[in-house]
Amino acid sequence: MARINQNYDKLAAGYLFPEIAKRTHAFSESNPDAQVLRLGIGDTTEPIVSSVLDGLRDGVNALGAEESYSGYGPSEGISPLRESLAKLYAERGLSLDPSEFFVSDGAKSDSANIQGIFSEDCVVAVQDPAYPVYVDSNVIAGRTGRATQEGYEGLVYMPCTEENGFFPELPKQKVDLIYICSPNNPTGAVATREQLKTFVDYANQHRAVIFFDSAYAAFITDPDLPRSIYEIEGAEKCAIEFNSFSKTAGFTGVRLAWTIVPKACQTEDSEPGKLHALWTRRQNTFFNGASNVVQAGGVAALSPEGRKQTDEQVAFYLENARIINEGLTSLGITTYGSDNAPYVWLKTPKGLSSWEFFDKLLNECHVVGTPGSGFGPAGEGFFRLSAFGHRGNVEKAVQSIKENLKL
Repeated sequence: MARINQNYDKLAAGYLFPEIAKRTHAFSESNPDAQVLRLGIGDTTEPIVSSVLDGLRDGVNALGAEESYSGYGPSEGISPLRESLAKLYAERGLSLDPSEFFVSDGAKSDSANIQGIFSEDCVVAVQDPAYPVYVDSNVIAGRTGRATQEGYEGLVYMPCTEENGFFPELPKQKVDLIYICSPNNPTGAVATREQLKTFVDYANQHRAVIFFDSAYAAFITDPDLPRSIYEIEGAEKCAIEFNSFSKTAGFTGVRLAWTIVPKACQTEDSEPGKLHALWTRRQNTFFNGASNVVQAGGVAALSPEGRKQTDEQVAFYLENARIINEGLTSLGITTYGSDNAPYVWLKTPKGLSSWEFFDKLLNECHVVGTPGSGFGPAGEGFFRLSAFGHRGNVEKAVQSIKENLKL
């Protein structure tokens, strides 16, 4: 008899972004003349830059000639792209072998799929608030109990609050897998070297493994802040890092990312090299590699001209974040993030709940954002606005908030 995976039934009702879409659609149906200004989901909006488009075209054209046609490639990624990624990290003084880079179609899927090479009874710790896929994928995998008001039973939440600068304290108990995102989605907070060192030391002491999501690393403007966890001594023994072309090269719909599994990384029951071998086997078994056309675009994005142009686009989004932040603070709203990340994390005024503020912002200003409670229990009372938007729409949204939000 076929049976379903009942862990899906543990998921709290409504994934965050579909719920936002549902409420926004209802508003538009009732207010057909209203222009809805979206500062919610972190999807890029600016066109892919010319040098990267050239790379994508080269990838397409190569398929049209017998001498350059390619079919299946290595599931770990093509050598030119892996070598380019290794050179990118070498610029930061990091010595990583190209074979430790695994190219994929998304950091989101990798951060969920990576669980498959770890024991089902691993105890998982997540920053709170956190990107929903970290939590929901572990629920589906059966590593949690039921959802409660305080979160999922069996999951260790590491609160990120105003008091600790939105970077958590170490878990009080022994955990096995630790999710850290820096710059953080949704808070925009960036971990310092000292903060990351405490977690690296903890992980090495307890033979835990850190899943480090650095998808927004290119937005870090402060040179003293780390862009990779491997800038921390000892991290290669205990950390797996995820990154992506989505936000830096506009590949949210094109799909290209990478995961770094150092050969030195190990668990309490494995020797160095085992995790690397397991992830290699997993990718060879379940994955045929990212699109060869898209990987050609990735190589172009990492070229000198590609990086110049994509850096300019990153700066464009950071300017959007500055505009949003200044508009909110001019109203006396408390904000965080925006200087090293494409998100503004604001404290909801007047003690409103996250969803109450969502409805207020939508109805009074026609602006869509993201309720903090959708990212975890510690997100209640906060709200995320995204800088991924056309400049004109961002300016309209900020002006509407300044003129119409009743505080």
